[in-house]
Amino acid sequence: MFYEKERIDLFMESQIRDIKLAPLGKAKLDWVKNHMPVLNTIRQRFIKDKPFLGKRVVVCLHLEAKTGYLAQAIQDGGAEVAVAASNPLSTQDDVVAALVSEGITAFAWHGATDEEYFAHLDALAAFNPNLIIDDGGDFVALLHKKYPEKLAKVVGGCEETTTGVIRLRSLEREGVLKIPMVAVNDALSKYLFDNRYGTGQSVWDGIMRTTNLVVAGKTVVVIGYGWCGKGVALRAKGLGANVIVCEINPIKATEALMDGFRVMPLIEAASLGDFFITVTGNKNVIRKEHLEAIKDKAVLANAGHFDVEISKPDLREMAVSVKRVKPNIEEYVFSDGRKVFLLAEGRLVNLAAGDGHPAEIMDMTFALQALSLEFLAKNDKLEPKVYNVSQEIDEEVAKLKLASLGIKIDCLTEEQKAYLAAWNI
Repeated sequence: MFYEKERIDLFMESQIRDIKLAPLGKAKLDWVKNHMPVLNTIRQRFIKDKPFLGKRVVVCLHLEAKTGYLAQAIQDGGAEVAVAASNPLSTQDDVVAALVSEGITAFAWHGATDEEYFAHLDALAAFNPNLIIDDGGDFVALLHKKYPEKLAKVVGGCEETTTGVIRLRSLEREGVLKIPMVAVNDALSKYLFDNRYGTGQSVWDGIMRTTNLVVAGKTVVVIGYGWCGKGVALRAKGLGANVIVCEINPIKATEALMDGFRVMPLIEAASLGDFFITVTGNKNVIRKEHLEAIKDKAVLANAGHFDVEISKPDLREMAVSVKRVKPNIEEYVFSDGRKVFLLAEGRLVNLAAGDGHPAEIMDMTFALQALSLEFLAKNDKLEPKVYNVSQEIDEEVAKLKLASLGIKIDCLTEEQKAYLAAWNI
């Protein structure tokens, strides 16, 4: 454990916008607690068992209320907790202030510059973590590149996103990953619900809140048909849109076709779409060749982790004028008079222009994070590689979710178990 003086010093060293915003943030935290019964159950056990006693845990996620509650649950498990943002536009300053008021160290504020963002990650590294929860891989990559000496004290970490897991597997493949990391994103109870239903709803929440435009009858182009793209396309269809899917993977393209969507290359869809949503995890997905053909007054939004999917350099190069027409909407006017509207600076539209995934969805994801972190704390001699979430943890979260809803399911009889286990039947 840490001395009280050290706790006070860490409290005073927090880098946040305004501690006076704490009451507003506390109200948000109280709201999500009412809608996260799975994490509530785990938190109550953490209060009793203290699995993180004596550990320093850093959380580098989108700092809004649901994430804040996860940090509180980990703190209740005995940890000293510090948080920083994984995206400068998704931070909610009132939530961060509320966390600091309750003894969690924070380095984040909304609208941080790139320099400030990485300075906050530097401060998070100075916290000397033993356990990590990362989102997108920026913090783990920073430790490996800039602070390798700090990795010796790290027991392990969890990664939340597809983008982050891709980066981790790259580190592992090159033989330079120095700590065990759990790929929380790849758990069934994560991507089947968070990626699909969470992204699907929250992306359209952000777009509709920001634009106040009708979706029904419009043409929506979804670029990328992974689990997030499936959710975005499904919700667009439910809102009455005509949906086009653009893919590079023939299997996913075939799946989109059989799900009832038109499939074509982006260069062909460019002149047809009213809304374009990138969900690929790659860079320069919408670029100059597409912008040269894009429909007048098209709305561009990104639902991938980094703001590189829509080429902002190409937009700036082609534009004869750029101006902010509404909060989170930039208008780019081309030389031929066509306009396109970029939402949330090309950053994650569901968090930069909205409140992110629904609380009930993040309840499952953050339950996976909490239990995976507990697994790492109990198994502090793991090899430095990427681990999948265990089937036991994955199913436990789903069971807790059903139980919280009062839903029961069937169980196999002993006869059925024996039948499934036998080959000579």
